[in-house]
Amino acid sequence: MTRPIDLLHEGRKEELWQMCCGFLNLSLEEFMIIQKRLLLEQIELLKSCELGRRLMRGAMPETVQEFREHVPLTTYEDYLPELVERSEDWLPQKPAMWVHTVGRAGEYNFKWVPLSERFLSEFERVAAGVGLLASCNPRGDFPLKEHMKSLPSISSRYYGSGVVGYLMQQALGIEFLPSNVNLSGMTFQQKMNAAFEEALSQGLDAVGGLPSILVYIGEMFKQRTPSAGARFLLSHPTACARLIRGQIRSKLGGRPMIPKDLWSLKAIIGGGTDSAVFRESVEELWGRRPLEVYGGTEGGIYAIQTWDYESLTFVPNLNFLEFISERERFKWELDHSYQPKTILLDEVSPGENYEPVITNFHGSIMTRYRLGDMVSITSLRNEKLNTDIPQMIFHSRADDLVDIAGLGRVTERIIWEAIANAGIPHVDWVARKEIVDHKPVLHIYLELRDGQIINEERLATAIVRQFRRLDRKYRCNFYRLIGDMEAVLDLRPVEVTLLPQGAFPSHISQRRAEVVGLGHLRLTRINPSDEMLSLLRAPEVAVEAAPVPQAERAPAR
Repeated sequence: MTRPIDLLHEGRKEELWQMCCGFLNLSLEEFMIIQKRLLLEQIELLKSCELGRRLMRGAMPETVQEFREHVPLTTYEDYLPELVERSEDWLPQKPAMWVHTVGRAGEYNFKWVPLSERFLSEFERVAAGVGLLASCNPRGDFPLKEHMKSLPSISSRYYGSGVVGYLMQQALGIEFLPSNVNLSGMTFQQKMNAAFEEALSQGLDAVGGLPSILVYIGEMFKQRTPSAGARFLLSHPTACARLIRGQIRSKLGGRPMIPKDLWSLKAIIGGGTDSAVFRESVEELWGRRPLEVYGGTEGGIYAIQTWDYESLTFVPNLNFLEFISERERFKWELDHSYQPKTILLDEVSPGENYEPVITNFHGSIMTRYRLGDMVSITSLRNEKLNTDIPQMIFHSRADDLVDIAGLGRVTERIIWEAIANAGIPHVDWVARKEIVDHKPVLHIYLELRDGQIINEERLATAIVRQFRRLDRKYRCNFYRLIGDMEAVLDLRPVEVTLLPQGAFPSHISQRRAEVVGLGHLRLTRINPSDEMLSLLRAPEVAVEAAPVPQAERAPAR
C-alpha cells in the first residue's frame, strides 16, 4: 500500500495532497456516503466480537438507521474492565497499538484505547494532512520536504496526543529533536536544552504540541535563554552565527530573545481545549500561527483547521460522526435514563452547539461513544476556500471534567474531595473553566454554611493545597506541569467566588417548580451554564424549606 512518505520521497506532491487532504474537496453528500459505507463495514466487525455484541446490547443492525435506533450511546465505563486490562480477545481486530490518556481519579488511572492496524494506516494519512495544512501558504502550496527538523513538546507516542506526532513523523519523514539522545530520566528542561543545542546548529522547521506548552517554552526564552556551552558554540560555527543573529534581532526589537529571533518556522501544530486562548501568544513568540487540530485518544483526529486559520473541517474516514443537540442533552441531564437523540453532520445547524458522538471505523472499538465535548457549528461550508463541509470550533467540555491549559483534568469527585479535605464549611458548589485576564482558570462558585465569611483567596489557596495532595494520591496530573508553569505563565489555576446565602436552596426550589412531576433534580455542578450561574449569584428567594438533598452533598465513596 502506498504511504505518504513514498509520495513525498518521489516528489509526487499533487498525489500526496489528494491522499491526505482530498477530503476538503468533497461535497457534503460525498462526505456522508463515505461515512455510511465505512459504518456498515464497522457494524459487521462489531457483530463478530464479544465486546462489540455487548455494546450493541444484542442488536444486529443491518442499516445505519437501525444502528442509530437500537445501539445505545456509550461512555468509557461501558468498556470496563476489558480496555483497562487491555484484553485483546474481546475486540473486533487485534490492536496494532494501545494508546492512553488520563483516567478518572480513584477509578482508573489511565484510559486505554486500542487502535487497529487499518485504523492506524488511515490515521497516518490524516496526520500527514495536518502537516501539509500547517505548512500551507495562503495559496494552498506547501513547502514540506523530507528530514524537516521538529521540536515536539508532546508526550510519548503511546499517549493520546503523542500518537499524532509519531504518525506525522512516520508519514512525512520528520526528524524530532533532540536526536541521538537518551531521553529516559531527563527532565523537561533538560530535553529542551538538548533540543535547543541541536536546533541552533541544524536549524528548526516546525514545532508541535499544546499551545500552552509552546507559550511556556517561548516564555522560558524571554526569562532565560536556554544555554549553549562555549565549547559547543566553538565547535559549531553555524550555531554561533544563528545565536548572534538572534541576539541582534532581539535588540532591534527592544526585547529579550524569543524563538522567532532564531528560526523561521514552516509549520506549527497545536491542539487542546485552550488553543484559542494561547494561539496569539504562540504566534507572537514563534512567528507563525499554530494550526488547530480537534481530536482525542478515543478516535484520533475529528477535525482540522485549514490554511485560513479559522474554523475546523470534519474528517470523514476515521469515525462515524453523530451529534447531540443542547436540547437533547438537557433532557438527559434531567433524567439519565433518557437516551438522547442524535443527528448527522448533514443535519446540523449553524450557530448551534452539539456534543459529538463517534463510532470508530476500521476495526477499532469505540461505538456510539460520547466524547464529553461541546462544539459549535460556525457555518455549513467554508465560503472562502469553497469547502462544502460544515465548519466547527471547540466550545467547552460537556461532562464532569474540567481541562485547564490542556495539561490535566479534574473531575467532580476530585473537587469534592479537595473542598472537603480543606475543611471548608459549605452548602454546595459549582465549577467550570473560565478565561480570566486571558488565562484559563478553574473557577469554583461556593456557598458557605451559616453565613460564614472567609477570604476568597484563602479558600482558593486551601483548595490548591488539597489538589496537590490529591494529585500525588490519584496521579490525576492536574499539577504535573501546571505547577511548573504557574510562575512562567503567571497562571492562577484556581479561583473562588462566594455565592450569597440561600443560593443553592433557592435554585433547587425554582428548578423543581419548573420541572413538574420531577421528584429529584440533579444539580449540574461541573460546567454550569451562564443562566444557572446568574440565578445562583442573584437568588430571587432564600428558601429555607428546600435544602439541598443529603444525597447530593457528597460523592459516592
